[in-house]
Order: sequence, then C-alpha cells, then structure tokens
Amino acid sequence: MNVRPLHDRIIVQRIEEGEQKIGGIIIPDSAKEKPQQGRVTAAGNGKVKDDGKRVALDVKAGDTILFGKYSGQEIRLDGQDYLIMREDEVLAVLEDGAGGSEKKKK
Repeated sequence: MNVRPLHDRIIVQRIEEGEQKIGGIIIPDSAKEKPQQGRVTAAGNGKVKDDGKRVALDVKAGDTILFGKYSGQEIRLDGQDYLIMREDEVLAVLEDGAGGSEKKKK
C-alpha cells in the first residue's frame, strides 16, 4: 500500500478478535460487533495551525489504538479493508505490554 493520508488523518487496519460465542451459540458475522482496536498503517504529517506551523501527530505507523464504535470511514485498498479517521477520533494508544502483567523488580 502506497498511500499517505493528509494532515491529521490516519489509516487504521482493524485487529480482528477471536470468534464470539455466547452460551455456546456461534454468532453470525452480520450480528457481530466490529472490533474497536486497530493498528495504524499510515499517518499524515500533522495539522496546520492558523499561524502556518504544523502540529505533529501523537500516533505513528505501527501503534495499536482504541477508537469509538462509529469512528472513521471504511475504505478498501488493495483488497483489504481499512478505516481512515482523524487523530482526534482515537481514544487511546496501547503502550507496549498494555494488558499484560508487569515484571517485578528484583
């Protein structure tokens, strides 16, 4: 993929979760909720302020992020589904080791 989003936009690929089962019932794809976690594949150069200075983005390519249920616009590039959204639609960046256990100091 050779795409560069403009200004404060980012391109995100959803991270698919495992198959959902509730009470032993397999939920069909049409009823599943889409994941709200993804990996940034490309990021713009930043937003331009009124004085002409560019404000760099807090997220970069390779970051794993959390975003809202209805965030972004779905696009298709090279047969893959992506979301393109503004940086302000990102709720959080998952840091290395997020959700995992911390190592104890000796």
